Amino acid sequence: MRHQNSHGGQWDGNGRKTSEKTLTERKKTRKRDYLEHITAIGPRTTGSPENEILTVHYLLEQIKLIEVQSSSLHKISVDVQRPTGSFSIDFLGGFTSYYDNITNVVVKLEPRDGAQHAVLANCHFDSVANSPGASDDAVSCSVMLEVLRVLSTSSEALHHAVIFLFNGAEENVLQASHGFITQHPWASLIRAFINLEAAGVGGKELVFQTGPENPWLVQAYVSAAKHPFASVVAQEVFQSGIIPSDTDFRIYRDFGNIPGIDLAFIENGYIYHTKYDTADRILTDSIQRAGDNILAVLKYLATSDMLATSSKYRHGNMVFFDVFGLFVIAYPSRVGSIINYMVVMAVVLYLGKKFLQPKHKTANYTKDFFCGLGITLISWFTSLVTVLIIAVFISLIGQSLSWYNHFYVSVCLYGTAAVAKIIFIHTLAKRFYFVNASGQYLGEVFFDVSLFVHCGFLIALTYRGLCSAFISAVWVAFPLLTKLCVHKGFKQHGAQGKFIAFYLLGMFIPYLYALYLIWAVFEMFTPILGRSGSEIPPDVVLASILAGCTMILSSYFINFIYLAKSTKKTMLTLTLVCSVTFLLVCSGTFFPYSSNPASPKPKRVFLQHVTRTFHDLDGNIVKRDSGIWINGFDYTGMSHITSHIPEINDTIRAHCEESAPLCGFPWYLPVHFLIRKNWYLPAADVSPRDPAHFRLVSKERTPWDSVKLTFEATGPSHMSFYVRTHKGSTLSQWSLGNGTPVTSKGGDYFVFYSHGLQASAWQFWIEVQVLEEQPEGMVTVAIAAHYLSGEDKRSSQLDALRDKFPDWTFPSAWVCTYDLFVF
Repeated sequence: MRHQNSHGGQWDGNGRKTSEKTLTERKKTRKRDYLEHITAIGPRTTGSPENEILTVHYLLEQIKLIEVQSSSLHKISVDVQRPTGSFSIDFLGGFTSYYDNITNVVVKLEPRDGAQHAVLANCHFDSVANSPGASDDAVSCSVMLEVLRVLSTSSEALHHAVIFLFNGAEENVLQASHGFITQHPWASLIRAFINLEAAGVGGKELVFQTGPENPWLVQAYVSAAKHPFASVVAQEVFQSGIIPSDTDFRIYRDFGNIPGIDLAFIENGYIYHTKYDTADRILTDSIQRAGDNILAVLKYLATSDMLATSSKYRHGNMVFFDVFGLFVIAYPSRVGSIINYMVVMAVVLYLGKKFLQPKHKTANYTKDFFCGLGITLISWFTSLVTVLIIAVFISLIGQSLSWYNHFYVSVCLYGTAAVAKIIFIHTLAKRFYFVNASGQYLGEVFFDVSLFVHCGFLIALTYRGLCSAFISAVWVAFPLLTKLCVHKGFKQHGAQGKFIAFYLLGMFIPYLYALYLIWAVFEMFTPILGRSGSEIPPDVVLASILAGCTMILSSYFINFIYLAKSTKKTMLTLTLVCSVTFLLVCSGTFFPYSSNPASPKPKRVFLQHVTRTFHDLDGNIVKRDSGIWINGFDYTGMSHITSHIPEINDTIRAHCEESAPLCGFPWYLPVHFLIRKNWYLPAADVSPRDPAHFRLVSKERTPWDSVKLTFEATGPSHMSFYVRTHKGSTLSQWSLGNGTPVTSKGGDYFVFYSHGLQASAWQFWIEVQVLEEQPEGMVTVAIAAHYLSGEDKRSSQLDALRDKFPDWTFPSAWVCTYDLFVF
């Protein structure tokens, strides 16, 4: 038994005091042990023994040990849930999900007398195929185990329950969380949740979503988190759909109507969902930091009076952002709007005073101001066009992603080009348009122009209700205050040195914070561009982002172009750096990928050894083939692979089966619109020991004159079902989701199916409304069976091909079958 000591530390059962430092080290060791045990099991796909038996057994074993050590003040209840259900989601263009007998391990920690309200902590212990999933999401489950242990042994009573959900099917597109929140009896107790996720490996865990609304949750995080890292900018970027990813946050929000906080590790996303996502790559300090934050926030919520009456505080949004990870500033969005409009009014007064001066004093200023505004916008536009031309050219010659392994290349290529173009345009304006104007006068004019532009952004963002408008407010308020404090600097020749020093000091805060945000943007976006598909040119995206950053960062330094005597040396230096980098990139000097063990940046490739069988309306086989279907997850396709594996070349490019849904290939997820370049290398047939079976159970005409087709399917833990209606037919309803069929991009229907270790045959029906009979039938359906674990996952040809891939790639390989039918 342990007793808390008022001076720090704890006393063990033998009366020896244990220091805080020793306790912290023990916590770190336990979390590390949890993590290493879970990842040692290997990849944990839903339905595999590794996920459903070994990991579940380990979690239950550890929870039992924690329960034995728990304080008598608390009560621990454990439940293993095996839900079955279905739902539709608009992620990846829209599809429907069906799950059967998947696994959730649920633990409820509550006061001895019970509780009516609860806060949920969620992690997932499953992983994608072929990855040990240390960061995504074993580390979060390790943190939750330790938080459970600490709270359960605490001598401080909780007011509310804390429910720990270790879910076993998140990588199956959020299925387990749906099964819990829609079916588990404890779900009705939950008033708020914390979701622990990963988009990278280690580093700080970023709060990138909160709400919806419920500003009290942000306040709880601000009050409790020991190492805050949060940004409303990340929230608005993520919820815009720009990042092709989603988390269990969506399920709790949309199906549970529960507010929450979404946290994720974001650093080193290059190895996210790869074989390199191992326990040794996650620093112990990162684990401890996450544990400190989660423990503090959960404890705060579990002892808060607001949790029980959270519905009273649900309205309103918050502006929140951390200041270099030291603390978080948070305030209601309505207060933010007031602040923003006050800043706008200050700019209106400042500029209005200049425009409303006597006409003989303002005539030139007004004209020069609007000319300066035009020149600034032209410089930005031409800067963007310049970097886009370079990016498109680099993409066309096959040198995309040259910066993926060397980020400085993107700065030297696109950053310098953007800056050089802006300086060039303003130098031309200074030399040929503002011929007789003094440098001090033009410096003031262009400062006012920059202030006006940022004020315009501030108005637009505030009008649209975006909380991220606070950034524009910072970029207006601080420069304006600086200008008002040193307003004579533009006019007094002898005080320029002092003016510049004060000016730079005043700009320090907005520029430092902008660089902090820009670092976070590139930390998250650069790895994503290496897995964003074959249709989006990553150089164009990165060049655009860099051009935008350049425009923002250069805005308040344009005036120095007019104050400087000459910009020749600067221009020559920038042009030289850009030109040399351009030539090196064109020559292929910078290879995009790396197998460096310390910092791998692999190319991602999917290899699916598939046997495809196509049936006609009479059930006869009209086509059968087998091959290894190859998908590269970035824009470079197989261009870097062909020299290593000559048989993978453009002569085996996969051709779309126009009459088949999703081109007749076994898509695991409906990402066909992101990856249109794929290859199909002929291979022998596959013959899984557990083959998939699909049959039509019944065909009947309904009283409302539609045709109801009932199907039955059995097979491996993961299957994909595809539907395409023919001309004159529509899919009116089905037994999946909420009953209303949801189309994917392109008009076909996609159903993602999975099951746990044991499941009955999957039986479902679709209803087709036939408006006009067609000789080729009314509907085409296909089913793909994906073997992601066990011996059926492998074939000798697949293994041989995978082994040929160079070490700077991450080929994820599995066996599948594809069967198409017409009805």
